[in-house]
Amino acid sequence: MNIKKIIAPTMPEAMKKIKLELGENAVILNSKVIFHGGFLGLFRKKSIEVIAALDEQPIHQALTRKNNNRKSPIANNTTTPTYIQPTAHKEQDIFSEIAELKSELKSIKKSNYSSYNQFPENIQKSLLKLQEEEVDETFLLNIGEALLENWRSSENEPSESEIDQWCISQMINQLNLVNFDGISYEKKFINFVGPTGVGKTTTIAKLAAEAVLEHHKKVALITTDTYRIAAIDQLKTYAQLLNIPVEIIYDEKDIRKAINKYSEYDVVLIDTAGRNYQEKRYIDDLVKLFGDKDNMDTYLVLSISMKEKDIERIVENFLEMAFNKFIFTKADETRNFGVMYNLICKYKKGAAYITTGQDVPDDIIAATPEVIAKYILRRESS
Repeated sequence: MNIKKIIAPTMPEAMKKIKLELGENAVILNSKVIFHGGFLGLFRKKSIEVIAALDEQPIHQALTRKNNNRKSPIANNTTTPTYIQPTAHKEQDIFSEIAELKSELKSIKKSNYSSYNQFPENIQKSLLKLQEEEVDETFLLNIGEALLENWRSSENEPSESEIDQWCISQMINQLNLVNFDGISYEKKFINFVGPTGVGKTTTIAKLAAEAVLEHHKKVALITTDTYRIAAIDQLKTYAQLLNIPVEIIYDEKDIRKAINKYSEYDVVLIDTAGRNYQEKRYIDDLVKLFGDKDNMDTYLVLSISMKEKDIERIVENFLEMAFNKFIFTKADETRNFGVMYNLICKYKKGAAYITTGQDVPDDIIAATPEVIAKYILRRESS
């Protein structure tokens, strides 16, 4: 297979070169717009890069056909024709072309979005890192435009590390448009909602321990999750360890009684059932119980180890509750953190906490724009 990389000012000119060098039977493997030259990202020239290939006849077929076209050895009593093996040099050429093709295809795969070609190479590298973290393409292009502005105003060509730092700063700027505060104790009731299995009960235990042990607050726990005995037992165990009361709620009357009962407490943490979150009736019930309370904050607890499409369906269902912020759990169970940035930017909701394991009370940190940006670019969080 003969492979050529053609660079020309326009696609028609590139096609002419391909036909001239490879012939009419050439196949185009890839084409993209590239920029070159210029100064500090300005006055760059635009060209078309095309990778084309010609699948030539295998050597042994060509040689066999050549031998067969000779006069029959029987007719002229000459010796039987011998089969000519391809030379080592020719074989090496084939292997080299295959290796080059693999390299080109790998390069094509890495440059998955052709729209990145408008950016200098080091900016593309930073954007590809974010792409690997599954940051949404729309947000990636916005970040890229901001990085390009920094590039153009830079006196010297910036290093890859410097561009990564610009990238972190740009993400922080976007995340700072929403509120990231955790529990402030200005509101008495803190409601935790979300699907089953995301770690609501464990997260509540961690926050209860922090409130009691670090802030010396008078804390009570309420659970409406009467569908899972294990969840009730788990919450009771944590309550006993912290020496705080826990109340089990079965209907709306019980929640009214509990709210009155703990009116003198500093903070009341409420664990809700996670089942049937996709049913509108379930969301309506939660809104009826908690949605119109002036003295209540509601956190939507989500596991970032889930598929982003599934997470978005959950968020859409819970938007009726007008929740205040996200809590992201199970950061220790995934390798991709872009979903946190995507959700915050898409829904304009901040985050309060990130959980990093099962240990109570240790494996929880305050979510901040800096922490999330550094998670995504794999920098050590501070």
